[in-house]
Amino acid sequence: AISIEQRNASGNPRSTVGTQTEIYDYLRLLFARIGYLRCYKCALPIQRQSSQEIVDKIFFSYSAKSVHILAPIIRGKKGEYQKILSQIHKSGFTRCRVDGNIYELPAEIKLQKYKLHDIEVLVDRLVIKSESKNRLVDSVETALKVGKGIVIVSTGERIPKDGGLKFTSGKSTELIFSEQYACSKCQVNIPEVQPRLFSFNSPYGACPDCHGLGIKLEFDPELVIPDKNKSINQGAIEAWKRGGKGYILYYRWLIREVARVRDFSLDLAFNKLGKDDQKAILYGCADYAGNKPFEGIIPHLERIFKETKSDYLKEEISRFMSSMPCPVCLGARLKKESLSITINEKNIWQVTRMSIQQAQSFFKNIKLNDLERTISRQVLKEVIQRLQFCIDVGLGYLSLERKSNSLSGGEAQRVRLATQVGSGLVGVLYILDEPSIGLHPRDTSRLIATLNVLRDLGNTLIIVEHDESVIRSADYIIDLGPGAGRHGGKVIFAGNKIDLLKDRASLTAKYLRRELMIGLPEARRPWKNVKSIEIKGAREHNLKGIDVKFPLGVFICVTGVSGSGKSTLVNDILFRGVTRQLYKTKEKPGLHKRITGIENIDKLIMVDQSPIGRTPRSNPSTYTGVLSYIRDIFSFLPDSKMRGYRAGRFSFNVKGGRCEACQGDGIKKIEMHFLPDIYVKCDVCKGKRFNDATLEIKYKGKSIADILDMTVEEALGLFENIPRVRVILATLQEVGLGYIQLGQSATTLSGGEAQRLKLSAELSRRSTGRTLYILDEPTTGLHFADVEKLLAVLQRLTDKSNTVIVVEHNMEVVKCADYVVDLGPEGGDEGGQVIGAGSPEELVGAGKGYTSLSLKRIIG
Repeated sequence: AISIEQRNASGNPRSTVGTQTEIYDYLRLLFARIGYLRCYKCALPIQRQSSQEIVDKIFFSYSAKSVHILAPIIRGKKGEYQKILSQIHKSGFTRCRVDGNIYELPAEIKLQKYKLHDIEVLVDRLVIKSESKNRLVDSVETALKVGKGIVIVSTGERIPKDGGLKFTSGKSTELIFSEQYACSKCQVNIPEVQPRLFSFNSPYGACPDCHGLGIKLEFDPELVIPDKNKSINQGAIEAWKRGGKGYILYYRWLIREVARVRDFSLDLAFNKLGKDDQKAILYGCADYAGNKPFEGIIPHLERIFKETKSDYLKEEISRFMSSMPCPVCLGARLKKESLSITINEKNIWQVTRMSIQQAQSFFKNIKLNDLERTISRQVLKEVIQRLQFCIDVGLGYLSLERKSNSLSGGEAQRVRLATQVGSGLVGVLYILDEPSIGLHPRDTSRLIATLNVLRDLGNTLIIVEHDESVIRSADYIIDLGPGAGRHGGKVIFAGNKIDLLKDRASLTAKYLRRELMIGLPEARRPWKNVKSIEIKGAREHNLKGIDVKFPLGVFICVTGVSGSGKSTLVNDILFRGVTRQLYKTKEKPGLHKRITGIENIDKLIMVDQSPIGRTPRSNPSTYTGVLSYIRDIFSFLPDSKMRGYRAGRFSFNVKGGRCEACQGDGIKKIEMHFLPDIYVKCDVCKGKRFNDATLEIKYKGKSIADILDMTVEEALGLFENIPRVRVILATLQEVGLGYIQLGQSATTLSGGEAQRLKLSAELSRRSTGRTLYILDEPTTGLHFADVEKLLAVLQRLTDKSNTVIVVEHNMEVVKCADYVVDLGPEGGDEGGQVIGAGSPEELVGAGKGYTSLSLKRIIG
């Protein structure tokens, strides 16, 4: 049995889509076997051949022609070389070629000391025919010995004095052969070409500067001077705001001197200064009136960071650093030797940067000779097949070099699914958790076809799913309910699709029969004449320099087919750009010209499905803050006052009231050493978390432990007369979380429950009406009924004059938006354009793109 969970991929920065699907392993093998090797300096071809292979190649290339056999001694080096020329003659050779000219030895050859020269020994001159084969073998072996593994075969034509090759009709007048992987011109040695040469996880292939990560932590000008609208006198240089008074005064004086010498004003906004002046301030210059050049802000920070032994100072300075592409490999992760090997003019990094769809097209149309095709047939077949599996599960827009830790939960799951399909296993039980997450309705059909392929191989698939098209495609359906939490846990229906549609007890069946539906809003909020946030020139990843407007105070959906650029636009550009301006965060936004209108909001909140806590101590009552009010109530009870108990007595995080045997956890961990740890209920407090004295204090007959065991709806009845508690609990009930327990461990909550818990916390707070909420696929894990409750919450948030932006494929959500931004028309490089922007009705009327077709089927 194999469980393929819907969770974010490995946090390992070395893991990529290519390594995870094992496609990269096949690419390494392919490039090692048929890759074309060139010198990374001069781009000349490099081949390693035995002396016999060299002789055979000469016979093939120069049959019946007169050739010169030359051994290179000096290649492109400065000097007079009189001793070397004399040594050549003493070794018994009578001719040499110097800078393309052949000389009889001994001869007076004067070379200019400071010019680059090429010197080769002329080992033999002969006509290539069968009778001369033995002589050719001897000459080639002699040349290889003298030339240290390199031999040059020339037709005897004079070549340019710069030593470069002369080409006629695309063919060189001479061939260079080597027993080693070495460039005869640059003397560059290449290691033996093996698959590990293309591995960025091996020191054999990884870039030595970034160790195969492709990125380095560098000082970021955007963090050093975050607000370029400020002048230096207004404090534009953030890095100079910390430090001793003397330090700050000294650097203010220093920059004044630089400004005086270079003649620019310190009262001028930094972005209004000339490019050369900006560069001088950041990276230093020689224009300084003192006794040494101005070091520059970034070199100064680099020096301090390198020299200081203070951890505190290093931590302070690191605030101005961010991950930047490696300056040596430019993000390719590999050594330059690895990147000099190509197939059809593409190196392995260029191939992995293509979308999976493009990569498959590249390998399908690859041009190879007969030998290369024979060598690569099986490997190519496997690569093309595995790329097709990725396309079938809706991942054709991803690139193979995409980092696994940047994938959404749905994408990560489908990558693992594609890997399993590629393995070709039979007789396996697969368990999948919502594989359709992140897919546009257009792409779901291909996913279903892939699932059917897995089934038809002889495997069994159990899928937890809420997508209607996947449910309707199942052979057997199990519907659990009738409600959630304590109200669920029963099998409502088990059978085929036809029988499900006839079932009267199933809530799922009612939605499938359209007895229950998510209705359209009675009216849409106006968006045409309101303030807005606008992104100009968005061009990160596949975005085509688009301008996108987000009206404020309305409910917005950003949609489009998978890979069209939605998450890039909203998460990488909008979210990072706004948070950097509002909160001075370090994360660099995606490429764009500018974002306007940020002054119209005062807060941005990303409401995702990440856990609200990672320990049993975190629970709904602590997250929403309701436990603080409940503890206050208990501390005011007469018994508490009589005993001197304060609010802290009723906290399981503080000594005094909690059970010290389990330290308030209610459970104990038993270490099993070589086996997973086991958790058992505390035998002292029996899982209640508090000691007996604390549990004797009761409110309306309930102890603090009893209240934490209550569901939200049960607690709502108990505290209906306490306004502060009632508001929080009522909000939880409204978002559909009435069934969860107040003390339920955060680790047991699903992603959808965690997200709605965060939304309820937002609803119960006072609103300024200037908050921007961003949600990325909030319907993940939600049933039709839960989606309806989620929409009610989002509409309530928007009714408070806030702005809600949702990245979503679920058309039931899209149809309820006031304003829709549709990206496309396809995924990957064929996407990244705005197909439509307006109300759902306007998109349907325009009739452009797949979203309009899907909306038309729902709203007509």
